[in-house]
Amino acid sequence: MSNFALIGAAGYIAPRHLKAIKETGNNLSVALDIFDSVGIIDSFFPNADFFTEPERFDRHLDKLRRKGNSNKIDYVSICSPNYLHDAHIRMALRNGANAICEKPLVLNPWNIDGLEEIEKETGKKIYNILQLRHHPSIINLKKEIENSGNGKIHDIELSYITSRGKWYFYSWKGNVSKSGGVVTNIGIHFFDMLSWIFGNVEDIKVHLLERNKAAGFIRLKNANVKWFLSIDGNDLPKQAVMQNKPTFRSIKIDDKEIEFSGGFTDLHTISYQKILKGKGFGTKDARNSIEIVHNIRNSKITSKKEDYHSFLK
Repeated sequence: MSNFALIGAAGYIAPRHLKAIKETGNNLSVALDIFDSVGIIDSFFPNADFFTEPERFDRHLDKLRRKGNSNKIDYVSICSPNYLHDAHIRMALRNGANAICEKPLVLNPWNIDGLEEIEKETGKKIYNILQLRHHPSIINLKKEIENSGNGKIHDIELSYITSRGKWYFYSWKGNVSKSGGVVTNIGIHFFDMLSWIFGNVEDIKVHLLERNKAAGFIRLKNANVKWFLSIDGNDLPKQAVMQNKPTFRSIKIDDKEIEFSGGFTDLHTISYQKILKGKGFGTKDARNSIEIVHNIRNSKITSKKEDYHSFLK
């Protein structure tokens, strides 16, 4: 059994990590969040220590490390705001623990270089949660594309709209310097999945880049991708509105819809199972999607309408 620490216990994604730690038969020793609304911990690890101050949490990790093998933290799960991932990963490795971090691993490609140096110095590993790579439908799609072996360039249309209220823009998520913007917040796992299946990026064009939505075109080795991402409920298609659904998710490949709406609930547990066996996704796996969203954030807007997503037309 391994000892875990968790950073960001009050956040939206933390329960999935708590569940994964529990279901893999491990122990949460200590948690950190600057907010104290963390009663969810009682459902999983009521005996875990809890801190609201990072400095005291860091000191506690160091004390556990010095006590020896039965007490030291083996893994630190990081569910904090995007801009803090880099610092929290460094904290984990400095305290002799491996890091398990939510997406995005970091905001900028060059941040990965520094983390890889610390990996070498400490001998510890950094793992990124890329859960879509464990989704059965996505795995089957990857096998299908690889087995076809015909070198076909596929036409893909990605649409993802997930409604968010006014609170979003008052939180760190609405600050591009802290979150990476809507492309990073809601898009990075799709870009990771598509580049994992269809190959490296050859070209990127951005047609729309606003604080609540973005759209563009990406040419991958084996696919042309038109993408549209939005947190504006006004962009929901009629069928979603009629069904009173606040979220619309669609990936069409050569006009064939890929269904992967279900099957998400256990993907974090599967991710943890792989990580604990030393088979998790590391910095090299994370780099490609981080480069994609970084390039999108820093691209000029173009107006080549033949590349437009249908929602823009």
